[in-house]
Amino acid sequence: MSQGDDTGTRPARLRSLLFAPGNRPEVCAKLPRSTPDGAVLDLEDAVPPKLRAEARPTVRESAAKLAREHPEITWYVRVNSVPSEWFARDITEALDPALDGVVVPKLDNAEQVAAVVDALSAAGLGHLHVLAGIETAHGVENAREILEAPGVAAGYFGAEDFIADMGGRRTAGNAEVHFARSAAVMAGRLAGVPMIDQVVTDFRNDDAFAAEAAEARNMGYRGKLCIHPSQVQLAHDAFTPTSDEVARARRLVAAHAAAAAEGRADIDFEGQMVDGPIVAQAQHLIELGDPT
Repeated sequence: MSQGDDTGTRPARLRSLLFAPGNRPEVCAKLPRSTPDGAVLDLEDAVPPKLRAEARPTVRESAAKLAREHPEITWYVRVNSVPSEWFARDITEALDPALDGVVVPKLDNAEQVAAVVDALSAAGLGHLHVLAGIETAHGVENAREILEAPGVAAGYFGAEDFIADMGGRRTAGNAEVHFARSAAVMAGRLAGVPMIDQVVTDFRNDDAFAAEAAEARNMGYRGKLCIHPSQVQLAHDAFTPTSDEVARARRLVAAHAAAAAEGRADIDFEGQMVDGPIVAQAQHLIELGDPT
């Protein structure tokens, strides 16, 4: 899914973003099987620090092959954070021009985004867009400026790293990340970029993933980070409106337009009082159902 020559071109849809360890090409080769919207060869958390340098050529070779063979998927490599000892060579040695973008974790400010864009340009990879990780205290505080920075086309909220940075504890109820999770998706809305929600680490618990994905959609997130292939379809189910939902939304918009033409701003539609905000929600649901 090549994005052209302009850094920051937005991917069409990222209901699911599936990760695999970049140093394990046999696992990366399986990424397309579950048909995720986006796939990430990970050079950060999924690869032990002592193996990251030697994994770079493997990641580049795997990414190039997969991107050529599966253009229907948006392809990424996740590099290490900008201040880390690995970042510079991750850019020059692990990224292939066939990729669509680069996932950058733990961004703290817009200056770090600029450093990423400059490094991509210097490496002849200026066409790649940035998927920005909001997963530190500074990142949450500066989320809007990070997501508005040139080159950023999408973002994600990482709860695990955020709580590690805070020195807190993760719970199944997510109360400890509610503020940060909300702040990140609001920043994405203000910046005009789609946001992807946190991982569910209990990858065998489909019910927990489905519930959390539904909650994320209600908050305004557009997709979910996935760490297991079984989570991909669950994410697609959560972030894709059903045909009945879209049909009802179209009827609602049409009915409200007809009433507006008669000078009425609100209507009783199928037992629901409908006015401007409800119409806006229906229009957004229609857009989700037809991302093209």
